[in-house]
Amino acid sequence: MSLVLDPAAQDLLFREARTANTFTDEPVTDEQVQAIYDLAKFGPTAFNQSPLRVVLVRSAEGRERLVQHMSEGNRPKTATAPLVAILAADNEFHEELPALLPHFPQAKDVFFGERPVRESSATLNAALQAAYFIIGVRAAGLAAGPMTGYDAAGIQKEFLDGDHTPLMVVNIGKPGEDAWFPRSPRLSYDEVVTTV
Repeated sequence: MSLVLDPAAQDLLFREARTANTFTDEPVTDEQVQAIYDLAKFGPTAFNQSPLRVVLVRSAEGRERLVQHMSEGNRPKTATAPLVAILAADNEFHEELPALLPHFPQAKDVFFGERPVRESSATLNAALQAAYFIIGVRAAGLAAGPMTGYDAAGIQKEFLDGDHTPLMVVNIGKPGEDAWFPRSPRLSYDEVVTTV
């Protein structure tokens, strides 16, 4: 075996894991979400930045506000998932760098003094953290249904502010009946990897 991770864990996190489209009504607890984040936060990012922000949509009123901004095909599953998370990038993440990068606190100003640079870095690194978050959901024995089909400006206005950019909306819970679409193909190693 080339991988040291237990085959069952490989299946749980990757091979058998799927994007869920339906969920049971079993709740997702705050403790589960904290455990997911406490695992995902250790994934690598540039300059140890942590631009990911998570808005948990639990209330019926919040869910109703969110569903109206989802694309038509994403509305039913978002309305019925036990928990929905809005994953966003904080474009002012650099304010935390002195604490997160104590050996190089001046990185805050040296590299991230200009807003366009921060936005680009926040988008990339929050997207990395969002991927870690999804793997964390799977590690918790739950299924994730990440979606990018929504009105971004509407979600930003309704749930965030001008310093936060929505990246994706993720339905979270135990998979329900007929949760999976057929698995789509993936590219092979030889189609992706070259050596120079």
